[in-house]
Amino acid sequence: MASQAQLDMLTKIKSDNGFIAALDQSGGSTPKALLLYGVEESQYTNDEEMFTQVHLMRTRIVTSPAFNGKRVLGAILFENTLDRQIGGKSSAHFLWQEKNVVPFLKVDKGLLDETDGVQLMKPIGDLDSLLAKANAQDVFGTKMRSVVKLANKKGIDAIVAQQFEVGKQILAAGLMPIIEPEVDINSPEKAAAEALLKSAILVELDKLDADLKVMLKLTLPVEPNFYQELVKHPKVLKVVALSGGYNREEANRRLSENNGIIASFSRALTEGVSAQQSDDEFNAILDKAIESIYQASIK
Repeated sequence: MASQAQLDMLTKIKSDNGFIAALDQSGGSTPKALLLYGVEESQYTNDEEMFTQVHLMRTRIVTSPAFNGKRVLGAILFENTLDRQIGGKSSAHFLWQEKNVVPFLKVDKGLLDETDGVQLMKPIGDLDSLLAKANAQDVFGTKMRSVVKLANKKGIDAIVAQQFEVGKQILAAGLMPIIEPEVDINSPEKAAAEALLKSAILVELDKLDADLKVMLKLTLPVEPNFYQELVKHPKVLKVVALSGGYNREEANRRLSENNGIIASFSRALTEGVSAQQSDDEFNAILDKAIESIYQASIK
């Protein structure tokens, strides 16, 4: 049974303008994120210290006056962030109660090696307990990423089937899954892979019970508005786009060409901010970044 907070979050995602901040770098991607923020690997000696450093970075972002529910619809966290506090509250409760920003949780455990031109998700052994933890903190939804490298129908069908299989488990727990089969922006077969991906997603959407909806997180396509069938599909709550390695200017440009799709950017959001900046400088740079992504999302 959804909490009142989760019902209010659904209304916000459905009806408000804005974008989703992806603050969910974990494990292997954390050192790079910290380095871009100006924190050298020499400044921490183990995973616990590393995650403390990245939590300080995220705390600075979400407590900034620039970061609030007027332009930021939601934020994706990873489990370590969910287990920590911001401003004396659990991270998820702080986001919603203090910032009016909808919390999501990254639930995947990383990727398997490439097979048939794709990287499937590793098994998520403790998913039920993770979903229970998310519900206890009024988290609205989840995110899980897998990657398409080549236009291989067998691989793409497998990746989409896996995403929806896990997605149904998440729906059964009362949470909103963000289905994320990312197409590598450097794929030599990107457009062909996108065509296969769209077809496979449409097949899975049509199998869903009529009262169920999912969210989709997709790479910005080669052909503008290529995913309009998905944007308008009755079983899709929202389509969001990842920046995928594009810089913010390029990601915003591509996003603005795709009607009805909003941003869910990570590196493109935090581009330009650093640990060495004063609070005034940091907040000004973040405000400019948030405004540019917001404008690209509401076109």
